[in-house]
Amino acid sequence: SSWWSHVEMGPPDPILGVTEAYKRDTNSKKMNLGVGAYRDDNGKPYVLNCVRKAEAMIAAKKMDKEYLPIGGLADFTRASAELALGENSEAFKSGRYVTVQGISGTGSLRIGANFLQRFFKASRDVYLPKPSWGNHTPIFRDAGMQLQAYRYYDPKTCSLDFSGAMDDISKIPEKSIILLHACAHNPTGVDPRQEQWKELAATVKKRNLLVYFDMAYQGFASGDINRDAWAVRHFIEQGINIVLSQSFAKNMGLYGE
Repeated sequence: SSWWSHVEMGPPDPILGVTEAYKRDTNSKKMNLGVGAYRDDNGKPYVLNCVRKAEAMIAAKKMDKEYLPIGGLADFTRASAELALGENSEAFKSGRYVTVQGISGTGSLRIGANFLQRFFKASRDVYLPKPSWGNHTPIFRDAGMQLQAYRYYDPKTCSLDFSGAMDDISKIPEKSIILLHACAHNPTGVDPRQEQWKELAATVKKRNLLVYFDMAYQGFASGDINRDAWAVRHFIEQGINIVLSQSFAKNMGLYGE
């Protein structure tokens, strides 16, 4: 018998499945709301002009294909940190950060989850908002972390359940890990206001929690890269230790790279 006969076919991805159904549909008025991706007025994939220009610049330089350093391309990781933390950030200017280049959001989260599983001895508990991006659960679970949850979204009011979130977060055991969406919460799109972020940061600091920020939409949520990174920067200014997963799939339209 085959060595792999016991391996069952994995379930189809529900999000990508919407795209497959969209392709099969012959309705001329169809619209794909499954995967968040830029489209032109005809529903065709759209590549941003800045991306086209960057590609042309890279091609003109005739860059080689040598291996990158283990932490990634230094110029890229430094620019990424500056974009996230801000050029005037004391943490950035003093070099109080470490960056590792990964494969977009999922790869970044898995690297972070593996790092925590191996080196963060205080806790294995990761608290996710209810709901959260569907891939958060398997990423952290498969890295050996324990998944917990805190209230976040109220479906009755279609808004943030801030009191519920604060009540739950105030009871999280010290030195646990809490995951926060930096902006454009996925899947609800509901974010705390700045005053609420301040309250949340104060509670997190009081509970001595390690914050894991997922920032996949910087600049995409409000159109302002600084506004969308405000929560991340505020937490750092408050002396809170954070881990940050940052990707450019959404805001740069680089879904397959």
